Amino acid sequence: MLLTGFEPFDDASSNPSIDAVRLVATAWDREEELVVAELPVAYGRAGEQLEELLRVHRPAVAVGVGLAGGRRTVSLERLAVNLRDARIPDNDGAQPVDEPVLEDGPAARWMSLPVKRIASALAGAGIPAELSMTAGTYVCNTVAYHLGTWAASVSSVSLGGRPPCAGFVHVPPADVLGVSVLASGLRLVLDVALAGEPELAIPAGSTS
Repeated sequence: MLLTGFEPFDDASSNPSIDAVRLVATAWDREEELVVAELPVAYGRAGEQLEELLRVHRPAVAVGVGLAGGRRTVSLERLAVNLRDARIPDNDGAQPVDEPVLEDGPAARWMSLPVKRIASALAGAGIPAELSMTAGTYVCNTVAYHLGTWAASVSSVSLGGRPPCAGFVHVPPADVLGVSVLASGLRLVLDVALAGEPELAIPAGSTS
């Protein structure tokens, strides 16, 4: 399994995404190998480093985690769009406007995490969660798009017969939900993904 977070950005001294990811790794007690990595908040390098991690480790489950400063819950992303449009420069100074993540890629990539099942598990644990239809257009979305592209291109045969499971989780700031709570939520995300049960057939859409 692969679990990634991000380095600090926008003059912040820390990033709860990587702090929570590292806490998950510290408490990991399952037999499955867990690889964790800190990705740069940089459009080009983040995608390159993620693709190398996926190539080397060939995980059955790959989950990216990023900070969404304006959100109050754990957000389970359902898709990523083929668009890079930066409100602020990334950590390399790049600020693309209306550029594709991948030149020949489809307009969007669906995530394959069972997000409804995960949201139910998080609610049962008292961790506020929501399903999200937008991962934004910053580096988080770029990583999510690469994850979706990878999952669509990998054969289950190469993963021991198990279909690849990829997704992206946005977390709120640590003063909204503490890092330990975020880590507990991410552990649940991985546990549910590893269980391999089908997605819940329940409505979870919105009218706006």
